[in-house]
Amino acid sequence: MCLAVPGKIVSVNTLNPDMRMAKVSFGGIIKEICVQWLPEAGVGDYILAHVGMALNKLDEEEARLSLEAFEEMDRLLKEEDEKENNAD
Repeated sequence: MCLAVPGKIVSVNTLNPDMRMAKVSFGGIIKEICVQWLPEAGVGDYILAHVGMALNKLDEEEARLSLEAFEEMDRLLKEEDEKENNAD
């Protein structure tokens, strides 16, 4: 099982035609992601990334729903940790 994370493209570097790269924001954290296999992806688009590679393009609603799901999982994990820490 793998985890792919949605992010928003903030810039695209086309200097190297053999390896098209983009700076992608993941909740404010900027990472360099290969977008070589998504020639239609550009600034402002949302992509789904796994281990430095863009897997596919998402619309904004799909990205928002995925990010909300991650936030909910994080909230639930923190609640669980608090319960375990208070049980000690």
